[in-house]
Amino acid sequence: MQLPPAIDLLLQTLAKLPGVGRRAARRVGLALLTQPAKGHELAAVLHNVLAQTTTCQQCHMLDVTSPCQYCTTRAASTQLCVVEGVADVWAIEESGAYHGRYFVLGGLLSAIDGITPDDLHLPHLLQQCSGITEVILDLHASLAGQATAHVIARKLAGTSVRVTTLARGLPVGAGVDYMDKSTLHFALDGRQELTKPDAAPTPPQPAQRANPRRRETHPDT
Repeated sequence: MQLPPAIDLLLQTLAKLPGVGRRAARRVGLALLTQPAKGHELAAVLHNVLAQTTTCQQCHMLDVTSPCQYCTTRAASTQLCVVEGVADVWAIEESGAYHGRYFVLGGLLSAIDGITPDDLHLPHLLQQCSGITEVILDLHASLAGQATAHVIARKLAGTSVRVTTLARGLPVGAGVDYMDKSTLHFALDGRQELTKPDAAPTPPQPAQRANPRRRETHPDT
């Protein structure tokens, strides 16, 4: 059965979104068409957010202002976390474990795709390192991610900036037999020495059983 062109175009457009296949596009499209109020609400929200969203001129983060909220409120921070994309910033912020500044590369180096250091704003990254004492590389654990990390580290080698990368290895609660070779490789390479605890009190020793009384003997006189 052939769908009306307008509906078919809607489904094809939805199917182009990341993580949305043909079946999911049909369900979403049908929900929007059968509930016009939700469809109009979504259209209004999209129109407003696309009109207001801009790219930060300092860190290339998406926000409604430039400089963005992170560059504005954390200008005094001496830590700069370098990430591949905007979604990485959202994930880190959701964890609540980091409170420094960000720099969004917008991708990773790739000779096959023709992505060069200039395409990743690397010259701009070096400019943003003024006053920074540590650059944290939060990049994908792939060949492209490692290549990008090495290039950034080489460019900062002659400066006083400390370059670090996130620890990689076994996730919490996971068993070794469920891990792939790459994860185990990173876990073994990044192993850490357990800190020695303070001297713990000596546990009580179990009471010793009294030896049976030996019969006293006296030398013959």
